[in-house]
Amino acid sequence: MNKKSNIGLIGLAVMGENLALNMERNGWQVSVWNRTVLGVEEGVVDRFVEGRAKGKNIIGCETLEDFVDTLETPRVVMMMVRAGSAVDELIEKVVPYLSPGDILIDGGNSNFEDTARRVKNMYERGFYFVGAGVSGGEEGALNGASIMPGGAVEAWPTVKPILQSIAAKADDGTPCCDWVGPGGSGHFVKMIHNGIEYGDMQLISEAYFLLKRLQGIGNEEMGDLFARWNEGNLKSYLVEITGHILKHKDVTGEYLLDRILDVAGQKGTGKWSVINALELAMPLELIATAVFERNLSGEKELREQAARAYPKRNSESVYDKEELVEEIRQTLYASKLVSYAQGFGVMKKASEVYDWNLNLATIARLWRAGCIIRSAFLDDIAKAFEQDANLSHLLLAPHFEDEMKEALPYWKKLVAIAAKEEIASPAFASALNYFYSLTTDRLPANLIQAQRDYFGAHTFERVDEERGKFFHENWTGHGGNTKSGTYNA
Repeated sequence: MNKKSNIGLIGLAVMGENLALNMERNGWQVSVWNRTVLGVEEGVVDRFVEGRAKGKNIIGCETLEDFVDTLETPRVVMMMVRAGSAVDELIEKVVPYLSPGDILIDGGNSNFEDTARRVKNMYERGFYFVGAGVSGGEEGALNGASIMPGGAVEAWPTVKPILQSIAAKADDGTPCCDWVGPGGSGHFVKMIHNGIEYGDMQLISEAYFLLKRLQGIGNEEMGDLFARWNEGNLKSYLVEITGHILKHKDVTGEYLLDRILDVAGQKGTGKWSVINALELAMPLELIATAVFERNLSGEKELREQAARAYPKRNSESVYDKEELVEEIRQTLYASKLVSYAQGFGVMKKASEVYDWNLNLATIARLWRAGCIIRSAFLDDIAKAFEQDANLSHLLLAPHFEDEMKEALPYWKKLVAIAAKEEIASPAFASALNYFYSLTTDRLPANLIQAQRDYFGAHTFERVDEERGKFFHENWTGHGGNTKSGTYNA
């Protein structure tokens, strides 16, 4: 082993262990320490060093002081701990052992505002802080993840070789890791990634449900169908694993999927995506729908009660199987494009509001491999933003205009069929209604604004006057000319 390690990693849960092994495999000497002093189970470091890390260039440390002492300067410390107060507590324990110019990396799912605060605080104390979103789960951490670093750009030349070496590689060999921007931008981008992940999973589950309920397609055949879809424009990690899940049998020989309770959990990043979209006044309906559907899935007993109160009619399929499968495929593809378009729209707005100067083409390329939402059309998304850096909306790129126009007849027919047959398809319908609203040059919002002015004197703009000029009407004849200020929450 070398005298000093290139990087130190704190937190030996699933992600931490695998990232340490990934770093070591790529030529870096790694020191590891676990937060036993914070109440985490004892013996974690010893088990790792004597187990999976045995014989490797990985140094296990018993104390934090010893851990920091094993690192070359400038020291690079990567933290893989639970988001929230645990990160702040750990920072305060590590900092006394560091020297000015040392680098702290938070590789967890921290809130981007917390990361921005930590970047500023560490600057003031003489250190560099990097908030790095890491996607890919256990497999990605070990074999190559998508990594989205942001924060103190001064740290990038030092951490770049390490992070890019452990990142997944796209088909063209490019590492799925590049600098995102200042402040909390790295964790913001990871948050939106997770929001899109929520949307993707909901859309795929709706496709599965419609194939099952409308056509009675069994797990084996459906698994083959998803495998075929994964060879075309739906090619993605989530479509691929869905095919595997459908065919998987448990120890009894039965399909495991059919035995899993229909209650979906969540860790909060989808909710954060929606909250921040609201703060930025940007539409993110599809991802919001996915979050709310997980919430509703948790109301299992209530749903069972409601199902008894409102029984669905049972009707035999009258639909051509081949046509229906194509309608579902096209609807899944178009709805996925809406989800990504909404997500990129939120990132574009955040970049403007927080002055991050995000490169949306680069972000699309970061997601081409390693991460959960890796999809074939991310290359097309990157090309769309490269061809027009000022692209106002992803669905207005010529390539995606053609794709959406092709899918639309199938999409609207399927949503109508689902409604007629009393089968929930909330994300498919949300995506379609967003598309219709987006492509409508005159919405009924004029009536909403008239109502707001009627009861609250909130004013309105006129189609026959210039934008930015506001008016108030004395609707009842009894009011005065006093009006409320104009603002958007």
